Amino acid sequence: MKVLVTGASGFLGGHLVDRCLAEGHHVRALVRGNSDLTRLRTLEGVELVHGALEDADSLRRAVAGVDVVHHSAARVVDFGTRAQFWQANVAGTEQLLRAARRAGAHRFVFVSSPSALMPVKDGDRFDIDESIPYPDRFLNLYSETKAAAERRVLAADGPDFTTVALRPRGIWGPRDHSGFLPRLVGAMRAGRLPDLAAGKRVEVSLCHCDNAVTACLRAAAAPAERVGGKAYFIADRERTDLWAFLARLAGLFGALPPTRPLPPLVRDVLAGAVDRLWTLPPLRARLAPPLSRYTVALLTRSTTYDTSAAARDFGYTADTDQESGLRQLTAWVESAGGAEAFVRAVR
Repeated sequence: MKVLVTGASGFLGGHLVDRCLAEGHHVRALVRGNSDLTRLRTLEGVELVHGALEDADSLRRAVAGVDVVHHSAARVVDFGTRAQFWQANVAGTEQLLRAARRAGAHRFVFVSSPSALMPVKDGDRFDIDESIPYPDRFLNLYSETKAAAERRVLAADGPDFTTVALRPRGIWGPRDHSGFLPRLVGAMRAGRLPDLAAGKRVEVSLCHCDNAVTACLRAAAAPAERVGGKAYFIADRERTDLWAFLARLAGLFGALPPTRPLPPLVRDVLAGAVDRLWTLPPLRARLAPPLSRYTVALLTRSTTYDTSAAARDFGYTADTDQESGLRQLTAWVESAGGAEAFVRAVR
């Protein structure tokens, strides 16, 4: 098939490109002018289309003759204005949907996020399935706009244009320079990550990049009547003790694990104060906050996901287990020049 991948110069998108090529598909990548294309240009069989989600002409070129769209591009940073998030995550997705449908694409796979289902106030929840509703209020603009984009993707499903949304949790693995793991490793190496859970055991689902890619490709090939207009949680098979996992990463990459507990009351007051301060335009538009209620929620709420619907409807399996994934990650970090390479983009 002819496949379009957005976000192809990034972490998950790059792995999607690799797997599509390995399975014999012709791959087209929509790339911005300021993207690092060094690796993509070395891959035989990848057609580059320069443009952006807000550029209608480039979208028409990108989707021409395409069978499947894998839309993984998004604004995932933890700062920015409402307009920036809405343009990147909602308006851009709407424009790509329209262009793909008009061009005759038959499948649109949207990489969403469980953050689209994260309420402002919540406790620990285990084995969440797809029956959970969208919240009335969201923790941040990323969560809000991913939910809005996901709703539009699912609503666009039709007889000749099948749409499906996947919600991988905490994607990790090799070639990630700016995701949640390198950020946390960088913070531990700099001694800037306190024990936000204050000794509480926090169990979470994570998703290795190989497993996320497997889900994308299987959802793209599944019968339309099974997956059309549906969203699915995607995760590794393991339930991970998050802070023990971070301590293990600290040992692997030359950092000290967090040992300074931050009392929950102090933590929550600080996070709320920072969130209020970051409503100021000069801060919100340019700088990542040192702490936020969203970050606290991710690192202190136990949240695991049931992936049985994905297994039932399109044969999803988490083929890469956590131990294999850690070996891959360690090998890549070593080949890339050590732990500094892992965290270079998040200093």
